[in-house]
Amino acid sequence: MQYRHLGHSGLQVSELSLGSWVTYHNQVDAAAAREMLAAAFDAGVNFFDNAEVYASGASETLMGAALRALKWPRLNYIVSTKFFWGLDDDGPAINRRNTLNRKYLMQAIDGSLQRFGLDFIDLIYCHRPDPFTPLEETVRAMSDIISQGKALYWGTSEWSADDIRSAWLLAERHHLHKPVVEQPQYHLFHRHRVEQEYAPLYEEIGLGLTTWSPLASGLLTGKYRQGVPTDSRGARPEMAFLAAGLRDAARNAAVGQLEAVAAELRCSVAQLAIAWAVKNPNVSSVITGASKLSQLQANLAAINVVERLTPEVLSRIDGLTAALAT
Repeated sequence: MQYRHLGHSGLQVSELSLGSWVTYHNQVDAAAAREMLAAAFDAGVNFFDNAEVYASGASETLMGAALRALKWPRLNYIVSTKFFWGLDDDGPAINRRNTLNRKYLMQAIDGSLQRFGLDFIDLIYCHRPDPFTPLEETVRAMSDIISQGKALYWGTSEWSADDIRSAWLLAERHHLHKPVVEQPQYHLFHRHRVEQEYAPLYEEIGLGLTTWSPLASGLLTGKYRQGVPTDSRGARPEMAFLAAGLRDAARNAAVGQLEAVAAELRCSVAQLAIAWAVKNPNVSSVITGASKLSQLQANLAAINVVERLTPEVLSRIDGLTAALAT
């Protein structure tokens, strides 16, 4: 495992990281969480991603319990979480509206700290943009959370380049803690934002990336080429919004063609796809997910494929997938 700086910050994250979306609490129980965190850590992973909204807070609770059981020195691992949707399903509707206002953020961090059982969280994200809250209010709140010692770094997730730049400039102007990272979706079929829209920001403001969904929610494993398996993520009721994309005929055909490339590199298509995302030098860490240990181990083995992705191989991969990418 190699490590990269999170943008222009001094924080170094493992090239592959482990996330908890969909899996923790829903597919992974406490024992499995401990087992997979330990396996990832032993493989060199130091960054573990979460979000307040994952499993309605249960994902943070589960990860926090696993971290306490593993008793790692706090200096040796990095934990992140994300805020936007909130968790109050019983209160007034106005308190459930997606927001990044100051009241929500200052209470959200305390809730996450309690669920994790941590004194601070290394990295916090604004999980989506909020057009209804003044950007300066959000930037000041995120900066204040850091000034209070409740988090160390902050960033955004699925924000536009213009909004990220505006947030950074606001922080610069008012001497606040600046956003250092964006967490976008990035895989062979979803590239434009990372490769084009954000391109000026890597040098302009030192933006780092922790990208998610390197396997396109499983499409790039090849498991959906014959339809949606009943035991797959795509078959879960809460994941119904993914179904149409997972059945995309052209993309599934391209995955079939990638199998020949993967075979020549002595890896699976999934490992090829993960390694391809790591190959981008602007990506600080690629967040992987797994519902069982064998799947995690296979994903982590993708790190050994990165050096096999020569310019010629990358060109072949582009020839099969670039025209189908958004």
